[in-house]
Amino acid sequence: MIAEKHRLQNTDWKNWGPYVSNRQWGNVREDYSPNGDAWNFANHNNAESYAYRWGEEGIAGISDAKQIFCFALSFWNMKDKMVKERFFGLSNPQGNHGEDIKEIFYYLDNTPTHSYMKMLYKYPINAFPYDDIRTENARRSKKEPEYEIFDTGIFDNDEYFDIFIEYAKADHNDFLVRVTVFNRSNNAAPIVVAPTVWFRNNWKWGYNTYRGETAASHDGCININHDSISIKKFYSRDTKAESVFCENETNSPKLYGAPYPGNTYFKDGINDYIIYGSNTINPEKKGSKASLLLNEIIEAGESKSFDFRLSPQDLGEPFENFDEIFSARIAEANEFYNEIQSDVTNEDERNVQRQAFAGLLWNKQFYHYNVEKWLKGDPNYEAPRDFNNYVRNTEWNHLHNKDIISMPDKWEYPWYATWDLAFHCVPYALIDAEFAKGQLLLLTKEWYMHPNGQLPAYEWNLSDVNPPVHAWSCFRVFKIDEKQNGKPDLLFLEKVFQKLLLNFTWWVNRKDKNGKNIFGGGFLGLDNIGAFDRNMELKDGQHLEQADGTSWMAMYALNMMRIAMELAQYYQVYEDMAIKFFEHYLYIAEAMENLGDGTKGLWNEEDGFFYDVLQLGNGDSVSLKLRSIVGLIPMFAVEIIDHHLLDKMPNFVERMDWVLKNKPELTKLVSHWEEEGQGRKHLMSILRKTRLTKVLSRMLDEKEFLSDYGIRAMSKVYEKNPFVFSVHGTQNVVYYTPGESDSRMFGGNSNWRGPIWFPINFLIVESLQRFHFYYGNSMKVELPTGSGDKRNLDEVAQNISTRLCSIFLKDEVGQRPFNGGNAKFNYDENFKDYITFFEYFHGDNGRGIGASHQTGWTATVAKLLKPRMSF
Repeated sequence: MIAEKHRLQNTDWKNWGPYVSNRQWGNVREDYSPNGDAWNFANHNNAESYAYRWGEEGIAGISDAKQIFCFALSFWNMKDKMVKERFFGLSNPQGNHGEDIKEIFYYLDNTPTHSYMKMLYKYPINAFPYDDIRTENARRSKKEPEYEIFDTGIFDNDEYFDIFIEYAKADHNDFLVRVTVFNRSNNAAPIVVAPTVWFRNNWKWGYNTYRGETAASHDGCININHDSISIKKFYSRDTKAESVFCENETNSPKLYGAPYPGNTYFKDGINDYIIYGSNTINPEKKGSKASLLLNEIIEAGESKSFDFRLSPQDLGEPFENFDEIFSARIAEANEFYNEIQSDVTNEDERNVQRQAFAGLLWNKQFYHYNVEKWLKGDPNYEAPRDFNNYVRNTEWNHLHNKDIISMPDKWEYPWYATWDLAFHCVPYALIDAEFAKGQLLLLTKEWYMHPNGQLPAYEWNLSDVNPPVHAWSCFRVFKIDEKQNGKPDLLFLEKVFQKLLLNFTWWVNRKDKNGKNIFGGGFLGLDNIGAFDRNMELKDGQHLEQADGTSWMAMYALNMMRIAMELAQYYQVYEDMAIKFFEHYLYIAEAMENLGDGTKGLWNEEDGFFYDVLQLGNGDSVSLKLRSIVGLIPMFAVEIIDHHLLDKMPNFVERMDWVLKNKPELTKLVSHWEEEGQGRKHLMSILRKTRLTKVLSRMLDEKEFLSDYGIRAMSKVYEKNPFVFSVHGTQNVVYYTPGESDSRMFGGNSNWRGPIWFPINFLIVESLQRFHFYYGNSMKVELPTGSGDKRNLDEVAQNISTRLCSIFLKDEVGQRPFNGGNAKFNYDENFKDYITFFEYFHGDNGRGIGASHQTGWTATVAKLLKPRMSF
């Protein structure tokens, strides 16, 4: 058996991994301000001196699964004002487009058990331009681009270190660490390498007093003492490394001018010792935080490697077989991915896909948040909450998270987001289906899911509403897992189905404003797609009927129906649930036709498109004729039923026939149910063939949605001819905005008015594949619109997929579009094959925008690069 697959059968191999966040400051969990100012309470300036309550941060950090003990890398170029022990970036208020990391690093490799991991950090040799970045971004407007670290010129003369950080596990709790520093400049340069170990501070809050301790052993070795941690020794191959110690305690005198009884060797003690030579480290050589310091001169164009080991044993020769183990783990990683990529033959595609998997795995994080304790405060530390005004998450007292979770981006989004995670799990299923299934189940646990059935959104507002894609993801992961393992995991599907019943009921009870199967409520991420904030309360009985909200729920109903049908193949009792969701889908589809009261629906026949409808207090309605992905989302409500499924479901067929015979108003809404497609398959879709053709004519028009790099979030026609709409006496103007948001109205860098977003594009591709599964070559459309070139829907799906993948792949002149035309990134030998997976992409040129390492939903490119398996 492939070694990595064998390790995956032993859960101990995941007890340690890259579970340390890239940013703990600026999070809701660490906010103990009276006014809820999370960005400023724990910020980058005080992070080196402030002991966190809920988690830890570091560069390439690893920890145990409960984050009792952490290890990360720190560096100093002997010019910076602080040791580089955390990645720098701007908070939401500081950035002209919201929060934004200002570092260059790449995730290069990782295996599901983290038996081998590799990343690259590009660290400037000259003083890091902290002040320049802050000042220039503060000066720039929302209409100007972000000022990135590359724009400062600090990399112009190659005056930087390439720092490769690699981990190889000798055993499940035995880490080998190799740090290789390349000096890319033309001059020798000094560097301090400071690998650091510490215990998360869980003793100061008033629940226990036990704390672990690190202490000097012999030259190049530090003892690690804790009752619950298997690692006992921290070794440096270079025994000249200086061991230094302090405590993971807040420097209260420095931050608050407050006296601190007893210990004076605070969290920032090692930093101050390295930078200033201060007497801030413990002369007794012990503490809850420790580093092994190595000072080196790296000659021009040369490199040096630094080797370390975290071991559960007292080893006489800790580095005796170091190189052999590293070589073996690299070979095993290659063996594992060679099988995964056996059908991906292009080397550039293999490189992009493997880095996408690496980013997914590196973005795992220990996430700890007990809302009840956070709201109340701890025995030793009160929480000064102003409950008379707004306090976040007061209705989520039950939520207690303490797990390893897939993050969207461990710097810009170091907290789970429910609908993001649904997309993460699809590419995850290709490499570690058990983890993917575990993540999907986790969010449905009673200490996550609200008692009313709502899934938590994200920590800034757990009650925000996400598009309901959880059921879709669960079934996709189930089918991928079944394909790979040759048998269905019915227990997983049953467990998640039972919990999703509660969630579906919550949607019906809470987001169907008038009980007429029309759904609204903003929908996180898509909130700024319209002419005004779709979450705002309207006056005089007005309310918004959302084409996308209702379509998401039609999709949800079909997803639940399909899951129930799958389970009914083994347990007949699920037939009744399949019938329930079949009928619910029909009622939602009917409501989209007439808004549930006989008036005109969300479809506009004249334009051949779906629009939101504003219902006025006097009973009239206004169609908001703004062409955006709102009108494309109805495509997602599509399901194809193989006839063989029905053969085993006589009760479903009997009930289905009765409904379609006795409710003709519903029968016409099922696309040709009685007409069998290719290979005896049946189609359910909001979009009948005529309407689908009209929507696709818009979507595949290069003057509207179709970009060289995928499907835009809004029609390009609004670039020169903006959409204008008045509400509450205010004129709202919407332009096509292909790049960064030009308004703070809807938050920092959120922008759904033009860019290309992978999650929506991924669902478009899958929906087109489903339609083709039914229609085959009997349905062809122009691609692009007006070209006269007719393609079947599978070819259209593949064309869009190719456009999406091209964002990362080298074009005919060697450029990768996500680099935005940056010549150094595209052609320099030390940049050109490294990939960053951005949050979204410029609608016209494919440039990466937003969070730069959102290898969560953007990692769906790894699935697109893999030849398609049958759904």
